[in-house]
Parts: sequence; structure tokens; C-alpha cells
Amino acid sequence: MRRSGTIARQALMVRVGRRNSGRAATATRAEVIYTGSDYGRQVGTIGPVAPHLATPAPAEQAAEDVSLLPGEHTAARRVRFAIVNACTLASLALGLSAIFLAMNDEVRLAAAFLVACVAFDGLDGALARKLGVSSPFGAQMDSLADMCSFGLAAPVVVYASLAHEVPTPAAAVACMLVAACAAIRLARFNVSPKDGKFFSGVPTTLAAAVLAVTVLIDLPLPGLAVLGGVALLAFAMVSSFPYAKLARVVKLPPWFWLAPVIGALVDARLTFVMMVAAYLISGPVMWVRTKQ
Repeated sequence: MRRSGTIARQALMVRVGRRNSGRAATATRAEVIYTGSDYGRQVGTIGPVAPHLATPAPAEQAAEDVSLLPGEHTAARRVRFAIVNACTLASLALGLSAIFLAMNDEVRLAAAFLVACVAFDGLDGALARKLGVSSPFGAQMDSLADMCSFGLAAPVVVYASLAHEVPTPAAAVACMLVAACAAIRLARFNVSPKDGKFFSGVPTTLAAAVLAVTVLIDLPLPGLAVLGGVALLAFAMVSSFPYAKLARVVKLPPWFWLAPVIGALVDARLTFVMMVAAYLISGPVMWVRTKQ
């Protein structure tokens, strides 16, 4: 009996000891939490503190508000920032209008709206740099507007123009390919380092401009040929071939533009096709030259 009582007392002491050690650990944690509180003032040891009375530790540094417009927030800069973003929204509105027009069989007018989209897309970037209000917010907003106007509106307009010339499933697949490649192209552009001289793949703005002008001038080509060109343009957007930016193309020698000008006077449609083909071929040519 004495032995059994001794064993029982030892077991009870072990359990009590574990509880006391747990309470001590809780009290220690409470002391540490309380000591670090009160915005950095040191508070001495005050003994055991109940867990539900422990003072929560505040954040070491308050989160700063994210500013959409980096730099000085003056009234003039806010107005310039609003003007730039208004151009981006105008491009988005024109893209949606192009979709509505295409749904009502106003295909050529929808293509004209897409050309206006391209103009506003170039305008907002140029204004942002010139007015000194470039921002990550503006870049993301421009990318989203490009997806709506060029990644969605342009394929819809092309689909409406090809609906009666090629099988409907083929036109749908080609236009969905354009939308998918535009999304990939824009996402890759957002996360890739920028090169001031060349694009990696054909930019979505230029691809949409080519599609819009193709519909606008009503190229005298078979529907299947146009469909093949649409698919080729989609793959060119996601290719890794280097394509010269418009600023570099414009700075080419004056004699270089003599042939396109003369060709436009003779046959504007054929000249347009040849210029687009030359630009698409320039990417693989420059890629091969860089590999040598």
C-alpha cells in the first residue's frame, strides 16, 4: 500500500510539474509580448500574465499607402496623369465600340475604330513620357486596355469580316488563336526586361493595326489566304524574333521610303501587303544574323 501510494504521488507531481512548466512558458511569452509593446518602450518584468490579458504586439512599421502616381502630387501633375489615363480609356471605349459595330455588320466602320484605338494607344504612352507622369499603374492599365481592344476587339472584327468567306469553325479557331497569342504576348512583355531597340515578337498594337487595315481596305485576297495570314500574325506575336520598334523604322534613310511611296501611288493594297511581309520577314533575318 505504501509503495502504491508513493507511485501515485510521483505521478501526480509529474503532472503538476508539467502544468507549471506550461504556465511558466505562457507567462514568459506574455512577458516578451508585453515587453515589446507600447511602441518600443521597455517595460520591466511584471511576473506571470494570463494569456487572455497579454497585450498584442503592434506592427513594427505601418504599411505605407501605395501611390498610383509616383513623385510630387501637385494639382498640375494630377491633371496630366488624368489626361494620359483618359487616352487609355478612350482606346478601350473605341475597342468596345468596334465590337458592337462588328456585331451589327458594320465591319469596315469597326475596322476604322480599331485604327483609332491604335492612335490613342500610341498617344497615351507618348504623353506619359512627355508630361513626366509615367507610372506602373499606367503601364498595367495600358496592358489591360490593349488586351480588350487588340486582343479581343480585333479578332471579333476579323471574324465578322471572314464569316461569309471561310468556314465558320476555321475563322473562329484563327481568331481565338489571335486572342490567346495576344494574351501571352502582353503577359510576357509585362514581366520581361525591356529592350530599347527591338521587340521580342510582333507587338499586339501593330498586329491589330495590320488586321484593322486589312479589313478596312478590303484586300482582294481569297478568304483562306487571309485566314492563313491571320494565323501567321498570331504566331509572330509570341515568337522570340527581334522586330525593330517604330522609332527605329521611321529613322531609316529617306531613299528607303521612296519605293513604298511610289508603290502606294501605283497600288496601295499591294504595297501594304509587301510592307507587312517585309516586316514579318525582318524578324527571322535579324535573328539569324545575331546567331552567326
